[in-house]
Amino acid sequence: MKSGLSFASMLLSSVLVASPVKAGAESSHQFSFTSIEGEPMSLSDFRGKAVLVVNTASFCGFTPQYRALQALYDGYKDRGLVVLGVPSNDFGEQEPGTEAEIKEFCEVNYDVTFPMTEKEVVSGRNAHPFYKWAKDNLGSKGTPRWNFHKILIDSQGLPVAGFSTVTKPGSKTVVSAVERALPGS
Repeated sequence: MKSGLSFASMLLSSVLVASPVKAGAESSHQFSFTSIEGEPMSLSDFRGKAVLVVNTASFCGFTPQYRALQALYDGYKDRGLVVLGVPSNDFGEQEPGTEAEIKEFCEVNYDVTFPMTEKEVVSGRNAHPFYKWAKDNLGSKGTPRWNFHKILIDSQGLPVAGFSTVTKPGSKTVVSAVERALPGS
């Protein structure tokens, strides 16, 4: 190849780089959730920060990813990363609890301090509007197919990557994408 890029690096960048935001959806800043404590939570509150949005569940084989998500948050929050947990009962009914039960579970078992939303629908026609927008902009990379799917939003509020459930939060793939999405990167 003339550019000197290997086929593997071209393939990797096609996996990690999203297409431009589609018409009608300017940025993630137009969306709001309700926090797990019941307070309004606008994604515009995170303007200027990278946000890793993760649909979570307390009774899933991937639930231990909470630990790695917290480590990622601790390692990068001072550089402008927000991890946002979005509990969902969509897959295998593995998040049956109330918001209070979910919050307690996360704090007691995984020392979670990153922000979390109330329980939301993240797939199908009743999905929260943020997830419809992510699907429109990232295609299958923005579409949760199971718990602990990850969507990365850059500091401008644009979707830049999606990661499947099996991609660990501390993996080189996720960490590299987070570092590129941080403010000033």
